[in-house]
Amino acid sequence: MATPAGQTPAAGKPADWRPQMVALDIDGTLLAWVDDEADVYETIRPEVYDAVHRARAAGAHIVLASGRSPHGMTRIADMLDLPDDDERLWIVASNGAVIFRYPPMDVVHEETFDASSAVAAVLEHHPNALVAVEERGVGGYRVSREFPFGELSGAQIVTDVHEIIGDPVSRVIIRDPEATADDFVELAARLGLHGTDYVVGWTAWMDLSPVGVSKASGLQHVCDELGVAARDVLAIGDGRNDIEMLAWAGRGVAMGQAVEEVRAAADAVTETVNDNGAATEINRWFPDASGTPARDGSDGR
Repeated sequence: MATPAGQTPAAGKPADWRPQMVALDIDGTLLAWVDDEADVYETIRPEVYDAVHRARAAGAHIVLASGRSPHGMTRIADMLDLPDDDERLWIVASNGAVIFRYPPMDVVHEETFDASSAVAAVLEHHPNALVAVEERGVGGYRVSREFPFGELSGAQIVTDVHEIIGDPVSRVIIRDPEATADDFVELAARLGLHGTDYVVGWTAWMDLSPVGVSKASGLQHVCDELGVAARDVLAIGDGRNDIEMLAWAGRGVAMGQAVEEVRAAADAVTETVNDNGAATEINRWFPDASGTPARDGSDGR
């Protein structure tokens, strides 16, 4: 297929390249925050919704990939009206540690690890930090203390930290509202956190996961199931937990608001979430009926 009208081929891609899979981060990529006089809420804008459905109608597999828990992702799939009657959706949750089909929720792969030593090392430096582990079958979390309002979806069950990490888990969240993201980046690099992988969010929020597990490893599992090569995947994201995914995909695209570390891992940078950057990139490969995307994408960093 020719490159969409009005566009040039992406750097390093054949002129007829088109994604067979579109892997999408959620927060800051699909979801934009709306702050009106009555409420603050997250939404998927019509431009993004339409672009996702256009790609799906053209035959591309749509896969959601997030650090969110599985129960925190099904609502987003419902907001997108995915899946339709043709194919159950593949979802990569918990930064790649949990892979499931939906609906109904059917976990097909899960990675677990012993997080006790890594959590103890972080708490030695941040003794007042909050710790959480997802209660996957319930849809809530076991927490050492309650997290700030809106930061976790589902019920929070206050539990002693030693009990929280007493058994193998798929993901641990450590959050210190009194620290900064830079504090956590520096601490994680200094500690090494042997036996785990980690990612630091926009704030002092650290996700611990099994070694070698990331959105990229989760998406590779899905690719193996679907017979899709990584080189034929378009991935879009904005956070540090998207770095491996963006580097792994055939075309990795960072959102415009992403930090430089994320932008550097990508092949291209699109517009911000508030400017419908995900739609801009998807439209590059799956234009509307006129053959022209809403806006031209960018190959710059």
